Amino acid sequence: MRVNVQLIKAANDSHLWADTFDRKLTDIFSVESEVAKAIADQLRAKLTGQEEQVIAAKPTNNSEAYDAYLRGLAFEARSGYSKDLKAKAIGFYERAVQLDPKFALAWARLSRMDALLYFFRVDPTDAARGDAAKRALENAQKLQPNLPETQLALGYYQYYVLRDYRLAETTFDGVIKRLPGSSEARRALGIIARREGKWGESIAYFEQALALDPRNVELVDFAADTYAELRQFPAALKLYDRALDIMPDVLDTIGAKVSIYVAQGDLQEAAKFLSAINAQTPSGIFYSKPRQLQFERNYGEAIRLLQARLAQFHYDSQFDAACDEVYLAFMQRLAGDSAGAKVTAEQARNTLEQLFRDQPDNESFAAALSQAFAMMGEKDSALRVAERAVMLRPTVKDQLEGPGFEENLALIQTIFGENSQAISTITRLLHTPYQGWLYGVAPITPALLRLDPIWDPLRSDPAFQKLCEEKQK
Repeated sequence: MRVNVQLIKAANDSHLWADTFDRKLTDIFSVESEVAKAIADQLRAKLTGQEEQVIAAKPTNNSEAYDAYLRGLAFEARSGYSKDLKAKAIGFYERAVQLDPKFALAWARLSRMDALLYFFRVDPTDAARGDAAKRALENAQKLQPNLPETQLALGYYQYYVLRDYRLAETTFDGVIKRLPGSSEARRALGIIARREGKWGESIAYFEQALALDPRNVELVDFAADTYAELRQFPAALKLYDRALDIMPDVLDTIGAKVSIYVAQGDLQEAAKFLSAINAQTPSGIFYSKPRQLQFERNYGEAIRLLQARLAQFHYDSQFDAACDEVYLAFMQRLAGDSAGAKVTAEQARNTLEQLFRDQPDNESFAAALSQAFAMMGEKDSALRVAERAVMLRPTVKDQLEGPGFEENLALIQTIFGENSQAISTITRLLHTPYQGWLYGVAPITPALLRLDPIWDPLRSDPAFQKLCEEKQK
């Protein structure tokens, strides 16, 4: 194996050093350590004892296990909104620890992925992921409790499974003290700060992380999302463009950009990105297309697109398919087909009721079920379950996602003529940073109130008219 290494000063493109390493491919870790030490020497970097240990450490002696671990990392990096790719990453991590049960790094990564799926729980099997995350974490802690990746896994377990944000903060702070050059712990602290409503701190953490790791697309997207949630849309668009410069044509990032244009009321600019979207588009960007048609009041085309997706698309979970049925019912109702909407909503209700029965603490299941009840005309059930979703994820405990469930409640109130309550909720949400429930990453805006036909029942109310006329800051 030949490794060619060049050290270039980016500021002026000057070549500082180059070397070639010819080695037998029998111990890749020794080669990695040798190259890392050579670069450190050229930079005249004074390595701490901890850093020297990290460079010299061998994560596993099993090359096949390491290969599986790297494949897991690759699938995890590409996974975005895809549960299928996350499951493939987990499969490779599980393969790695089967091949080498003492592979702490793989156990730590496995714990993190299980914890993440437990947190979102879009599938009945995800409820068991919390216990799986705990077992994987305990294995990593037994093997290498002081490994930074083990500490990161502990922090993510505290965050995703226990939802103990203060405890997770302490853990991630400890990682930063041990690895001051780590961007990941700062990213984690930025995510936690959003949920605690510390939006300024969140931005600061993401900016610090980006200064350390400027080409990390996931970091760029998190920072962009946070600016979007703060309704600082120009800053968000600039960062999404930066992410696309690093990794072009990522559909999730393009979809986030589209949601920003729509939130600003610019349907024309949004439409430029939607021509290639069809029923098989495997990404969150798909929903930008029917949403655009909804705002253009082209319900017939939106119905045809959603029907085609339900017939053709391979869904990662029952929940995703049921949500599309609810969306189709909404479009049928807006098109005047109340009977068709009721039939479609009943199909979704059957699935969502069972999911919610199995996981009565899942606020996403509750919110989707409330919409299905609404499309069936069952007012009491719809309001009861929508209010339950708000109780399960109260804003006081989660200022990132909590308001989104209030947004859903305002929609249900609007459908059933509870106008004053809906307007009161919307008024508060317009001045609250949060991650949207109805419109992708963007929270509700005056432009969205003006464009979206679901708010038509409120349009004759002067208080609502005033909200629509507010200037976007």
